[in-house]
Amino acid sequence: MLHFIDIILPIPIQKTFTYSVTEEEANFLQKGMRVAVSFGKSKMYTGLVFNIHTNPPTLYEAKEIHQILDETPLVTARQLEHWQWISNYYMCALGEVYRASLPSAFLLESETIIFKNAAFLDSAILGDDEFLIFEALQQQSQLTIHQVIAILGKKKVMPIVNGLIKKSAIAIKEEIYEQYKPKLVKYVRLHKNYTSDDSLGKLLEALSNAKKQREAVLGFFQLLSTKKPIKAKDLEEKANVSATILKSLVTKDIFEFYHIQTDRVQFKGATNALKVLNEFQEKALAEIKETFKEKEVTLLHGVTSSGKTEVYTKLIQEVLDEGKQVLFLLPEIALTTQIITRLQFYFGEQISVFHSKYSINERVEVWNNVLDNKPKARIILGARSAIFLPFSNLGLIVVDEEHETSYKQFDPAPRYNARDAAIVLAKIHSAKILLGSATPSLETYFNAQQNKYGFVALKRRHGNVQLPKIELINVKEKFKKKEMKGHFSDRLLALIQEALDLKEQVILFQNRRGYSPVVECKTCGVSPECPNCDVTLTFHKFKYELRCHYCSYQRAMPNSCGACGSNTLDTKGFGTEQIELELQVLFPDFKIGRMDLDTTRGKHGYQKIIGAFEAKEIDVLVGTQMLSKGLDFENVSLVGILNADSMLNFPDFRAHERAYDMMVQVSGRAGRSKKQGQVAIQTYNPFHKILQQVAATNYTEMYTEQLQERWQYKYPPYYRVIKITLKHRDYNKVDSGANWLFKALYASFGEHVLGPTAPAVARIRNQYIKNIVIKIPPKQSLVNTKNQVTKIRNTFEAVADFRPIRFIIDVDAY
Repeated sequence: MLHFIDIILPIPIQKTFTYSVTEEEANFLQKGMRVAVSFGKSKMYTGLVFNIHTNPPTLYEAKEIHQILDETPLVTARQLEHWQWISNYYMCALGEVYRASLPSAFLLESETIIFKNAAFLDSAILGDDEFLIFEALQQQSQLTIHQVIAILGKKKVMPIVNGLIKKSAIAIKEEIYEQYKPKLVKYVRLHKNYTSDDSLGKLLEALSNAKKQREAVLGFFQLLSTKKPIKAKDLEEKANVSATILKSLVTKDIFEFYHIQTDRVQFKGATNALKVLNEFQEKALAEIKETFKEKEVTLLHGVTSSGKTEVYTKLIQEVLDEGKQVLFLLPEIALTTQIITRLQFYFGEQISVFHSKYSINERVEVWNNVLDNKPKARIILGARSAIFLPFSNLGLIVVDEEHETSYKQFDPAPRYNARDAAIVLAKIHSAKILLGSATPSLETYFNAQQNKYGFVALKRRHGNVQLPKIELINVKEKFKKKEMKGHFSDRLLALIQEALDLKEQVILFQNRRGYSPVVECKTCGVSPECPNCDVTLTFHKFKYELRCHYCSYQRAMPNSCGACGSNTLDTKGFGTEQIELELQVLFPDFKIGRMDLDTTRGKHGYQKIIGAFEAKEIDVLVGTQMLSKGLDFENVSLVGILNADSMLNFPDFRAHERAYDMMVQVSGRAGRSKKQGQVAIQTYNPFHKILQQVAATNYTEMYTEQLQERWQYKYPPYYRVIKITLKHRDYNKVDSGANWLFKALYASFGEHVLGPTAPAVARIRNQYIKNIVIKIPPKQSLVNTKNQVTKIRNTFEAVADFRPIRFIIDVDAY
């Protein structure tokens, strides 16, 4: 009987592919194992076994697999169930979810290897390029395609290689290579000729003329008393000898080396017991446990600095005591550095961390530890991608700062929201999920009010410290009265000086990086623009260059205007870099730090800045929205928001909600330990309703008002939203495609289709963009709507003119 397997390939194709296997292979294979398969003309892929059966494919001849790559499944059945949900809900291919889920080291790459045919002798029939390759194969037994590219100095070498194959001069094969390399630590032990009891005297006698080698042996016997395996590195340090000395002792058969595989990231053991909760935290914990009896999902609405993390730790401990795993999701890598430190005190070696700043090899190790349910992977701390890990025994998911937009993946597919995907993951594992925030998203709060989620409020700050005093500063008035110094009002400068005099720290928030977002010629008014995108270039003073924040294009800052030749170039607007430089002039005796995308590049970028600020090495920290998320600095007494209006005037239905969230969150960094903090918000419109709600920290008023607007204008949480984006280098092609698509969608959904419109930045990386939005009313079937959209998409892509256009679907695009 013939056996077949359905394979998921890590490419954006809608269906699985069927391959044939032998009966022995079919008996050995399991769902979730990896196999190497050829797909297309010459490509090798790492496929994932999705199904094992005996039904041959009807439309094509099934190929054989190349090789089996795993002994046991790498992906669990529950994971595959979760992937299918993500694929169906977010309207993307299962292969795209597979590629996003697995660390890239597991997706083995194929490399074409070229061999010489020993029987071929007639080199006269070869062309010039062909002869170069043939000659190189006389020197080396085999060449890779990359080496051929280097030899010929050309990118397109496959036609030449194919020519050599036709002439039977060479043969090729695909070599699969693994990217993951385990970390091996070198240890030293005595050679089997010696035993530790009788050998020291004999050895020292034999080495009487080799002083350094004697020292190495003495050092070894001193370390032997610790009864632990001896690392080669430790012995080198202890005996103060070089690696060469140890090698020579190995050559003399006195020592021998051996290796032990270890994880790259390891945490120390726990050092503290869990903190005792205050009465309000105890009450919240009891309420959470009560709601968990009836509801899978609970929202913890706790004001900033109310001690939500302590409540989480108690819940985590209870789940660990049951022998289950915990997933702790955070929106920003910057936050993980502080939370790791705090949780490490309580849980020590049971923590593993998973996010994109870790190397491929480190992520593979975490994956394997979670799959094997090892003690060191009982608690997983991670950014949104951590929901894809192979949990086998998940008991609790905590989504901290659940309102954060960072939980939404915008590019590439799958365009999922980690908070919503985590709720489904918890359901698959029959686990509980706790969403925590001081400013919950409208959708989550709405679900809690509708009794869909459990709801618990924590309204007191830890230690009964009062919420910060928020003051709105009218910048318009200050400019009129000439009371501004650069971008600072006299009031804000006085507050900063006061805080610094009391040896307290200050955070200043400006949600734009760089020195200045616009450079303008005073004579003709022209601003340098990015050649690839429809945006002006941002000036970065540190490198004295203009940079595009969309495509990373950069060029040196010009001395004169490119349009009129005048040298009267002026900067408009301000970013974090300009604020930092102004502060260094205004407060020369104090240390100013900056935390934005430019200063936190590299693996430990966040740790260095946060560590320096915690150690009080930095007095004033200027930063972007990274600072607004749950960071805890006990010595910060003042927070300044330098330009609140830029957050309010955004073309997005969530602009006001997001502005409220961000301002309240960044305000919450002030006065967290002893005395009441202060917040100063600079604005041109202090009477704006959102700013008034921030000043009063009135979440319910903001929620009620925004909810009315959402109902009036038909937006979530009442209506669902699917956004379709079309991209192409040719504007006319995108325009005609968008118009055709709008008509087709309008015929199905009528007035609920909006568009086609160009976004605020209508061209990015030389691709023109058009958007169409479909709103789905409360009683309309989501599944039927998606099916109809898929049908229209298939028709769209069947039109030859529209096929080159990139068609992007984003479900819940907010």
